Amino acid sequence: MIEFNTMIEKAAKFGVNLSLEQLEMLDIYAEMLIDWNTRMNLTGIIDSDGIMTRHFEDSIAMLSAVSIEKNAKIIDVGTGAGFPGMVLKIVRPDIKLTLLDSLNKRILFLNELAQKIGLEVETLHLRAEEGGKMPKYREKFDIVCARAVANLRELSEYCLPYVKVGGKFVSMKGPNAADEVNSAKPAIGTLGGKLEKLDELEISDGSGRSIVVIDKVKATPPQFPRNSAKISKKPL
Repeated sequence: MIEFNTMIEKAAKFGVNLSLEQLEMLDIYAEMLIDWNTRMNLTGIIDSDGIMTRHFEDSIAMLSAVSIEKNAKIIDVGTGAGFPGMVLKIVRPDIKLTLLDSLNKRILFLNELAQKIGLEVETLHLRAEEGGKMPKYREKFDIVCARAVANLRELSEYCLPYVKVGGKFVSMKGPNAADEVNSAKPAIGTLGGKLEKLDELEISDGSGRSIVVIDKVKATPPQFPRNSAKISKKPL
């Protein structure tokens, strides 16, 4: 399914050395993604090179922008088909990973994938703003990641409540995200965050990728997150 040597090169570009076992896991991942995509819309990318580059390599790129401590607790908010979270778990099996998505069919896919490749993950069928209010999940994670699911002003309200003070929110955006980041700074501050950096990267097909790293410097005020209608109609 995937070309192992090609995938090794793509990962090495971002400082990751893939083992044969990890390559085999990614191979199963790609096969399942294509198979399940015939029955539900998981991804618009269904060729092997596209999966390796736009999903696997792109997810691995996050590791070049943020250092993840051993056994870190990570939640991937709006994970979809598991990017970047499940790829991070394959590369770093020590992390304690939670995958959150509002569509149960995606959660079913991720549960079967995790079982098939033998990795233990927690999956949550929840809306992001619901989980962010729950004491079990609120400010409990070292790293919260999300890949291009909303404008950063709105995304920060969905994600920063999950980050513990001293942790990080990592948002993976498209190219040229500087204006979006600047407009989101007041919202980030209101929610207890502070911009650490914006890294501009390029993956091997020439696509630009912006990785926004936000430090959680104080607790998120209890009124956040609001419900999704308020977040979208009146972003901070």
